[in-house]
Amino acid sequence: MSATVLNEAKRCLQCKNPSCKKGCPVSTSVPEMMKLFLNGKMHEAGEMLFENNPLSIVCSLICPHSRQCEGHCVLNKKGNQIQVGMVEHYISEYYLNYVSTPHIKNPDRKIGIIGSGPAGITIAFILASKGYDITLFDAHDKIGGVLRYGIPEFRLPKSILDKIKEKLVAMGVRIRPNTNIGPVITIDDLFRDGFKAVFIGTGVWRPNGLTIKGESLGHVHYAIDYLKNPEVYDLGKSVCVIGAGNVAMDVARTVLRNGVRRVTIMFRGGEEHIEADHVEMEYAKIDGVEFEFYKKPVELMDAGVKYVQMQVEQQEDGSLNFEEVEGSQDMFECDSIIVSVGQGPRNILVKSTDGLNVTGRGLLATDDHGRTTRQGVFASGDVVTGAKTVVEAVRVSKIVADEMDAYVTCVLENLSTDKIDHSCC
Repeated sequence: MSATVLNEAKRCLQCKNPSCKKGCPVSTSVPEMMKLFLNGKMHEAGEMLFENNPLSIVCSLICPHSRQCEGHCVLNKKGNQIQVGMVEHYISEYYLNYVSTPHIKNPDRKIGIIGSGPAGITIAFILASKGYDITLFDAHDKIGGVLRYGIPEFRLPKSILDKIKEKLVAMGVRIRPNTNIGPVITIDDLFRDGFKAVFIGTGVWRPNGLTIKGESLGHVHYAIDYLKNPEVYDLGKSVCVIGAGNVAMDVARTVLRNGVRRVTIMFRGGEEHIEADHVEMEYAKIDGVEFEFYKKPVELMDAGVKYVQMQVEQQEDGSLNFEEVEGSQDMFECDSIIVSVGQGPRNILVKSTDGLNVTGRGLLATDDHGRTTRQGVFASGDVVTGAKTVVEAVRVSKIVADEMDAYVTCVLENLSTDKIDHSCC
């Protein structure tokens, strides 16, 4: 055991009214975790974390802790907050490695989960523990969704996702990879084949474009596509990443780790306007990423990015007004360009399913309990909210899992009397 992990746990004040728990979207009981850990009750600590958050081992690594548990620690006032994520990861890794979860499936409670990202995995764990017969469909060859194909190895080792898969399989979850629901198999087919409810957690895999001239050129790529398999790209010696969110930081740091000598992030605002977490930007700087602020791309060219200088003014309501500086066009030379300005959902599933409504942004429309406009179909995660944090997907998916359980129970009770009344569902 690392002495640092033990020392961090010992420093915890174990507050009776813990601010750290309030700062956590899933209300992780940090004092209880620390107490169990220090008393040598690793199994109990791991079980508590897992039951509260099936992706605790992931969140311990990639959560924005400075804005959540650690940022709310009372010791943060002195700039010496407890490194909660470090202790949580140690416990969660132990639990995932050594504890198996017995499972008995009820064939009458058959559930289909489309998408194996954070939302789908959370639903699978919760409902499998309740005895559901679950099939997890994913369009990729391995589970994880954005965790595997959107977060770099240096931030989230893929071996963790492999362990999660092993635990799911041990709980009786069937995994069907390389299966894109919509083109051949539809949601209607799932209900035909005995699935009592269907969950959609397909994420946001369609990159947003800049809608400017040059995006079809051969040296222009999109961030979400690049992160899936960085090794296959030949980017040259210099790369310009357009965008300033956490994904842009991940892309820039990944590019450097794959042999590119110079990586520059171009952003239309200043450093104070940057969208990424401050710590992610600091890591990018440490890795050697350069920044070009107040520059807006207007055309992508073979030689690089043609841009215009920007000026930013803050309005009375707090919003920002971005204006181009007249006559300020110039060229930023680079070998390749990666566009990182957000993602949206693919619509194949919606087009193949009657009764599924979407919002103006193309996201699935649901109520607060994850019920879509199609009866028996539920959804949560990025396909509903747009790109959010993993822990936020877990928080909402816990609510949705309970709603799905109530729905299937209602359906089965009505089927037993040969009177299907969905009013209670």
